Amino acid sequence: MSKRAVLEVIALDVEDAVAAQAGGADRLELVTEMAADGLTPSAATVAGIRAAVDIDLRVMLRLTDGFAAGDPEGLVRSAGELRAAGADQFVLGFLEADGSVDLAAVERVVAALDGCRWTFHRAIDRAADRDALRKQLADLPGLDTYLTAGSASGVDEGLPTLVAEARRRGEPGYDQTILVGGGLRLDHVPALRHAGIDAFHIGGAARPQGWEGPVSVDAVAQWRAVLDGEAA
Repeated sequence: MSKRAVLEVIALDVEDAVAAQAGGADRLELVTEMAADGLTPSAATVAGIRAAVDIDLRVMLRLTDGFAAGDPEGLVRSAGELRAAGADQFVLGFLEADGSVDLAAVERVVAALDGCRWTFHRAIDRAADRDALRKQLADLPGLDTYLTAGSASGVDEGLPTLVAEARRRGEPGYDQTILVGGGLRLDHVPALRHAGIDAFHIGGAARPQGWEGPVSVDAVAQWRAVLDGEAA
């Protein structure tokens, strides 16, 4: 547990980004439309946030609600616009109707990222076969993280899966960082840290007023303190 844990916070705008950095976030996930669980933000929003903070940003590539790719060429165009606005890290993930990974769509978008680092998001928690998905994506350039709760319903149910996957690090498909998010609470942290997991993602937990309110510096700072072992 000596390694400093990564804390990623969802940001919708510049105000959120500045507050998250002030509270101790290491990285931001930039999205819009949380009613649809997070869609691609505008290039202008990304440029504004990039100018306002100096921590890492990962930008969502998701044009419609759900986990179908929809319009891969539209995603490629969005990626180009976002890269021009200063984005150099991304978040994406697409499934077929049967729950298998949409490998063609993922590969098409990843090719457009040209080596940028990226996270495969919680589509893994809706996958028909998590292990198969990991092995299919294992060698894609830039993939360094899975955002996962271990279950579609959240960390409460997914905790055993997260711990089991953490133990498989070093196996094919399991070298990527496990970034835990989705119903994550502070009381989950000790068991996850004990399992060797050192990356955490929060959205609503950073917003005491809910999604209609901004990110709270104090809420982020509380998470930072717990992850750093400065609080119970």
